[in-house]
Amino acid sequence: MSSPPVATLALADGTLYRGEAFGADVEGAGEIVFHTGMTGYQEILTDPSYAGQIVCMTYPEIGNVGVNPEDEESAGLVLRGFVVRDHVDFPSSWRSRESLQRYLERHGVPGISGIDTRALVRRLRTAGAMNGVLAHGERDPRELAAQAHDLPSMAGQNLVDEVTCSEPYTWNEGTDWGVGTRPTPRYRIVAYDYGIKRNILRMLANAGFETTVVPAHTPAPEALAYDPDGIFLSNGPGDPFAVRYAPGIVRDLIGSKPIFGICLGHQILGLALGATRTKLRFGHHGANQPARELQSGRVMITSENHGFALDADALAANEDLEVTHVNLNDSCVEGMRHRSLPIFSVQYHPEASPGPHDTSYLFQHFRELIESSRA
Repeated sequence: MSSPPVATLALADGTLYRGEAFGADVEGAGEIVFHTGMTGYQEILTDPSYAGQIVCMTYPEIGNVGVNPEDEESAGLVLRGFVVRDHVDFPSSWRSRESLQRYLERHGVPGISGIDTRALVRRLRTAGAMNGVLAHGERDPRELAAQAHDLPSMAGQNLVDEVTCSEPYTWNEGTDWGVGTRPTPRYRIVAYDYGIKRNILRMLANAGFETTVVPAHTPAPEALAYDPDGIFLSNGPGDPFAVRYAPGIVRDLIGSKPIFGICLGHQILGLALGATRTKLRFGHHGANQPARELQSGRVMITSENHGFALDADALAANEDLEVTHVNLNDSCVEGMRHRSLPIFSVQYHPEASPGPHDTSYLFQHFRELIESSRA
């Protein structure tokens, strides 16, 4: 039996990891982040928020349940590489339709396995998130490290334009995936697509919304021309400050309709309201992040995926805004609301996928906010 092809992961600081190649035989370059979830690797692979990043899974065995169309969070893969401890190429699940190996090959994403992912995570936690290059075959490691060093920082990158939809479309499919009774829409909303996940759309449908998804650059008058009952701002990749047009559009929407933002949408909403953003040391990427709701003291376990956060001091200086949630690991802002307008947002992902459903009630809260604003 021939030996598997080799692969190298080179970090910008010169650290090298040599392992086995799997996935597509292409080179991947971007910011390296680690995800602490134990399940849901296909949802992670198809999350548009990972555009421009190489994702390392901390759970050791990846690939053992294969992949299937129902668990995709978008139409394709936009991450730059996939790092695992043990790649399982013989999936065992009645839902599996394809192996992880074939899936990555088909979507042009390189992978590396057989490396010490714990050592990689410790490196990133100590030095902070950094760029890297993942390459298959025999390559000059010094050349790869130099290439990683020269990559641009995630700060300043507008990746929304790479993942937003090109044309508006309507969504009203709930989480039953077509099985059983489809929820009857009670309200119409417009969702700005900064890299929206399908389970967000499903949860909105379950809450009674018919959703028109529009491209990120859609001017406010065009969005309001749909006569929506509310505005939703989605998750997405990259630096919110680099999406220069987005805060201005949201600013034009404020005061006209109730607004709910998630992840990047939360950050863009904050910028529109005068806040500033900061780059986190290594970000929050996982399905087990504890967040406290300040009013009740309730602690919820949340799914998160972000490398930036709103600056708490800037929010505190704005009398119109109130911080509603904080992360218990590092105290960064996890939620906010406007004191007088029907506007709120969260940094975490209440739709999970993957992750716990502790905060799924927020979609119902959005509907109640719309109902009260119409009364």
